[in-house]
Amino acid sequence: MTHFFITQVNLPNWLQVIILILSLYPILGAFFWFWGALSYRFIKTNKRDDDWQQIPTSRQPFVTIMIPAHDEELMIKKTVTYLFDYLNYDQYEILVLNDGSTDRTGAILAELQKKYERLRTIDILENKGKAHAFNIGMFFAKGEYILSNDADTIPEPDAIMKYMNFFIHDQDLNTAAVTANMDVQNRTKLIAKSQTVEFSSIVGVIKRSQSALNDSMYAYSGANTMYRKSALLEVNGFRQDRATEDISIAWDQQASGSVPRFAPDIIFHMNVPETIPDLFHQRKRWAKGGTEVWLTNLKPFLGHPLKHIFQLTMFIDSTLSIIWSFFFVFSTLLFLALMAGFLLHGNTQLFWQMLLMSCIIISFEILAGLLQLVTALLLDNAGAKLKYLLFAPLYFLLFWVVNPLTIVITTMPALKTIMGHGSGTWVSPKRQQFKEPQ
Repeated sequence: MTHFFITQVNLPNWLQVIILILSLYPILGAFFWFWGALSYRFIKTNKRDDDWQQIPTSRQPFVTIMIPAHDEELMIKKTVTYLFDYLNYDQYEILVLNDGSTDRTGAILAELQKKYERLRTIDILENKGKAHAFNIGMFFAKGEYILSNDADTIPEPDAIMKYMNFFIHDQDLNTAAVTANMDVQNRTKLIAKSQTVEFSSIVGVIKRSQSALNDSMYAYSGANTMYRKSALLEVNGFRQDRATEDISIAWDQQASGSVPRFAPDIIFHMNVPETIPDLFHQRKRWAKGGTEVWLTNLKPFLGHPLKHIFQLTMFIDSTLSIIWSFFFVFSTLLFLALMAGFLLHGNTQLFWQMLLMSCIIISFEILAGLLQLVTALLLDNAGAKLKYLLFAPLYFLLFWVVNPLTIVITTMPALKTIMGHGSGTWVSPKRQQFKEPQ
């Protein structure tokens, strides 16, 4: 729609080319992720998704399951109990970081410690964010591997055993982290069902594509990722002033030369926001964190692109995503203003021409998005979630608008963070208790 308008005015050819590329960016991106996911499925040779074995207790590396908990009285007992009673692994402990909780989280943990001797807790007096809590916990963790596990998250029973199969071979010495595949637990509301489409499949397709391209990854799954502790210490832990520690640590580790792995067959279950305000708050934090990471890496990538050649595709796509978000918001506002002007001045011919052009472009974007989405649902969990294709319209309508909008409105806060005025503290959405997966 914007490209149709610019052909009516006298803009330089180079500027018209840039605007055309931005107009087609969602379509080109969908095809890129589509082919990347297929490459992961049929071409990539070192993924080892199904190739895992039971590790005898005597050979199991010791793992610390680290749970940051701020006001998690509704969730913490269910989560800790599940982790002790259902996991198919022997050599592990649970370390809960009671991060300045003001509710009954501490009292519940004290009761649980009477039942589970491998449960340890650290009381942090003031809540300064998840990254701050993790950096403290790293130095108290007994395990040489650390499983990040949110208080509302439960991994499948074989999760740790599968995770460790990515670390125990000779070719795994440079593996810094392995991140799992998310499954939405609370699917009772329409908005949660639409996030099942996004998280369980779309995010999985993007991670498959990044992994297939050059073993890179924009972000780990903050709710459940296994880290090699020495690799965390190598990059001085998590950045405490960032809104999204999982995005920041992924870039920091890859910039240091470490390798991340995506394990789509390791499933963890977590709750997602069930209201529009909670969803928007979450996406603002994600958008701010992504922009912070991009700004942090801008100078290094521009100054030494060959040094960061394996992360160059990450940087280019992040750059295009941020630019496109501004383009989408401002071109949409321009489009609406022009359409209103045409109607007010009685220029119905241009009104219908621009409306037709916009419908054509949107149709191509939806078709490309459906191609990516269907591929995602077929690849993820052997097509078990294909039934959630029914909720694709809400995903297209809501998330395609929310995500670029949040990038635009959080750019200035992200700039303030880079200038030294940021904070990693954030508030979780309202919790709902969940049942253990069958």
